Amino acid sequence: MTSRAPQTQTSPPGAARRSVPPLPRPRRSRRRLPQLVAGLCAAAVLLSGCGDGGDGGDGDRGGQGGEEEVTLRFVWWGSDARHQNTEEIIAAFEDEHPNITIEPTYSEWDGYWDTLATQTAAGDAPDIIQMDELYLREYADRGALLELTDVDVSQFDETVVESGSADGGLYGVTLGINAFTILANPDLFEQAGVEMPDESTWTWEDYQQIAGEISENLDGAWGSGNFDETGGFQTWARQHGGHLSDEDGQLGFDAATAESYFQLFLDMMHDGAAPPASAMSEDQAVSPDQSMTTTGEVAMRPWWSNQAVALTESSGAELELLRFPSHTGQAADAAPWYKSSMFLSVSSGTEHPEEAQEFVDFFVNSEEAAMIDMAERGIPPNAEIRETITEQLDGAQLRVAEYIEDLADDLGEAEPVPAMGGSTFPSILYRYHDEVLFERMTPAEAAEAMIAEMEAEIQ
Repeated sequence: MTSRAPQTQTSPPGAARRSVPPLPRPRRSRRRLPQLVAGLCAAAVLLSGCGDGGDGGDGDRGGQGGEEEVTLRFVWWGSDARHQNTEEIIAAFEDEHPNITIEPTYSEWDGYWDTLATQTAAGDAPDIIQMDELYLREYADRGALLELTDVDVSQFDETVVESGSADGGLYGVTLGINAFTILANPDLFEQAGVEMPDESTWTWEDYQQIAGEISENLDGAWGSGNFDETGGFQTWARQHGGHLSDEDGQLGFDAATAESYFQLFLDMMHDGAAPPASAMSEDQAVSPDQSMTTTGEVAMRPWWSNQAVALTESSGAELELLRFPSHTGQAADAAPWYKSSMFLSVSSGTEHPEEAQEFVDFFVNSEEAAMIDMAERGIPPNAEIRETITEQLDGAQLRVAEYIEDLADDLGEAEPVPAMGGSTFPSILYRYHDEVLFERMTPAEAAEAMIAEMEAEIQ
């Protein structure tokens, strides 16, 4: 199965199926890394080796005005556009802080986590790390991340702050916010003679009925695509009073919830509202620009909101962002939430915690940085800056910003940080989803087996 290419903000769904090399065993203390491993250098699985912790730079003194010359290593993944934006933000920060040098290292998603795990285990983690929610708890709970007490998050929505927190401390500061959405192709609705739904009142029954009507009225296209993103299952779990993971780092849903989710897709496939199993499985494995949304073969399909920009361009349709249906027809009962597209974290082994946090604060709270990055990493989390940036947006980017803003009054609880070992959950979910679609397992069998496998992965 081919991994999807990394997209603009959120971690690529296909890539999430890969697991990283094992990190050292958990340590609850948030002290700096050298203190964590003192006297334990002989253990091969320790977070740090016998050295002095992360390489925070040369630490030479004698900068302008007697300030310490500081070098900070910063790593991130992403597209060429992200690399260019980030280097411009680095240059702007260095102009304001002539004694601080940022050494950039960037890559694609593939290989990023292998490299970071190896560096962390060797006590050579970069000072500043672009972090994903799938791995935040794994690094935070092992004492590999610094608590970010000096970064101002007063202009962030509370749920956004919580998404980067573990055990009451802030270990990841959100770079951009997304929300899960159903992207609808108005051209296919028009061709099928079906009206767009009232997204504030529609139910899952409405969704299935509309998808069925579109499929019946079109040749070679279906009303609904696959929900292979974990966001689809998270949404379903939230609407049933659960989460993918709970606050204690355990599974946050039960077998009945998983069974009903699998049954939904099996029913839609049997009714012709969704494509056959082979088409849905294939669509799960390709990049978004090759997906059935891009090719105009499905009228509705869930995506993260930031992906609407690229998909609008690749599909040639003015895709609309719809809220998810609910079981009651009440907008708030759809249980939307703001997802952090990614975070900035700081290594607990940095020799320069103050300067590293200063850079993080500049990245998320300065208008200068925001005007460079715009919505590339998602809609800015700082409310004041978000308002400024929105005035500069148009087209699909503006529709994304308006969708994010429209959800504000109906937001549900923050989604807890994924469990340790949760980076394997997406691939497990996809696999059992396929087992149901190809009817090799019943929804009940798949639900029980999936839960057992996920629980075995929790560390």
